[in-house]
Amino acid sequence: MKSGLVFGLTILFSLWYLTFSATRLDRLHHRVETSWANLDSLLQRRAAIALELARSQAADPASALLLTAAAYQAREARIEERSQAESGLSGALGLLQNDLSSGVDSAEQSLLRELENLTEKVRIAIAIHVDAVNSTREVRKKWIFKVFRLAGTAPLPVTYEFEHDVL
Repeated sequence: MKSGLVFGLTILFSLWYLTFSATRLDRLHHRVETSWANLDSLLQRRAAIALELARSQAADPASALLLTAAAYQAREARIEERSQAESGLSGALGLLQNDLSSGVDSAEQSLLRELENLTEKVRIAIAIHVDAVNSTREVRKKWIFKVFRLAGTAPLPVTYEFEHDVL
C-alpha cells in the first residue's frame, strides 16, 4: 500500500515537473520572439530615419544615394540577408554622421538626435534579445528537455551577426 502511494506521488511529481519545465521553455521562446519583434521595429525605424536623412538638404548626392540604398536594403532584406543589410546601414549612417557633424539646420539636428536616441535603444534591444536567446539555448541543452522533447517543433533561437557590430 505504501509503495503504491510513493510510486503514485513520484509519477505525479514527475508529471508536474515536466509540465512546469515545458511551460518555462515556452515562456523563454515567447521572450525571444517578443525581443526580436521589438528589435525589428527599432531597426525599421532606424532605416526610416536614414531615409529621411538621405532626403535632407544636408546630405550630398553621393552620400544620399548610398544611404538610400542601404536603408532600403535593410528594410526589405530577408532574414538570411538581414545581418549584412543592417551592417551596411550602420556603416552608411556612420559615414553620413561624420559628414553631418557641422553645418546642419534644426531639422537635420532633430533627426540626428532622434537617430542617436534610437541607436541607444537598439543597443539595449540587442542586449535583451541576445540574453533571451542565450537563456533559451542554455535551457534547451539540459538533458530533460532533450529526452522528453519539451521544445516540441520550436526552432532553436539564433543571434545575428549585426547584433555583435558596434552601432
